Amino acid sequence: MYSLIFRLLFVPMDAERAHHLSFSALRLLDSVPLLGRLLRFVCARGTVRPIEVMGLPFANRVGLAAGFDKNGVGVRALSALGFGHIEVGTITAHAQPGNDRPRLFRLRQNLALLNRMGFNNDGARQASFNIAAERAKIESLPQRLRPIVGINIGKTKVVEAADAVSDYAASTRALAPLADYLVINVSSPNTPGLRDLQSVGSLEPIITAVRDTAAEVVGSPRSSLGHVPLLVKIAPDLADEDVAEICDLALRTGVDGLITTNTTIDRSVLTGAEAEFAEGQAGGISGRPVAARSLEVLRLVKRHVGDELTVISVGGVADAKDARARLAAGADLVQVYSEMIYSGPFFPGRIVRGLEPSRLLTRGTDGA
Repeated sequence: MYSLIFRLLFVPMDAERAHHLSFSALRLLDSVPLLGRLLRFVCARGTVRPIEVMGLPFANRVGLAAGFDKNGVGVRALSALGFGHIEVGTITAHAQPGNDRPRLFRLRQNLALLNRMGFNNDGARQASFNIAAERAKIESLPQRLRPIVGINIGKTKVVEAADAVSDYAASTRALAPLADYLVINVSSPNTPGLRDLQSVGSLEPIITAVRDTAAEVVGSPRSSLGHVPLLVKIAPDLADEDVAEICDLALRTGVDGLITTNTTIDRSVLTGAEAEFAEGQAGGISGRPVAARSLEVLRLVKRHVGDELTVISVGGVADAKDARARLAAGADLVQVYSEMIYSGPFFPGRIVRGLEPSRLLTRGTDGA
């Protein structure tokens, strides 16, 4: 049914407009109590597989990656699809429109997306109001169904790289009190100079500022770790030695985990006419073509950090088999995004229900 709706309604439509339409429809359904309960029953049945990661109680191991809900306006509605956690953002300290449209493209032959959104969002202050409202909404859900809320923060485009530390700190000050965990995004290819912040010399003061600011503004963190867990999201295009350096930095600075990986700028992952199209377009590629490198970086990170850091794997997870492979490679959690565009609202629940129960044990009892 969804594939028919996708072909007839969404394919002829601009990809970004289709996203807004479908997201608005989901939020509308969730706002009507009877329809919201029906949506949760149909999509999220059988998805409560409790797991503790970073001292937080996740309903299951599958989450929604940042980029879908940029302003934190649909957390409860998205959790009705069966996600154990929702990562909102990327949010910047100041509101910004993002790059010019069109800026989101479907690469249907490759089951991928190409985006150059540019961190379009309403800014940290407005996002804090949105997320507070959504947190109030999810309080009405049974404890076992409440999603963990991650907040992904990035650099404002007009802020110079030299002022990135204070920019990330400003976002942290506004958003850390509402976050179950925080993510530093220095790996999007769509903000000029952002990926340069992945160098150890640039990244370390950002980590320090975010960690210290979060400690200042958060009185009673929800995590049993005693602080708001902090993760760094890295790019798949880093050289292996650079990945290792970031792992060392994360261990040294008290980061709680790494998210592997963001979108890729490598056009060689595409085939056919869409590869030629992408060559002439700026932006990052997500979806199935990035799966191989994402898994490779996951394994590299896991070899380097062992069980000392939480690792969240994202990039090309297309089904439960892929998710199991990421868990077997050492991921604690997996995230999806692009595949949901092609597979529809039942996709998250199918993945969760397809995971091996033996892999769904609490951290520390299964060595994950």
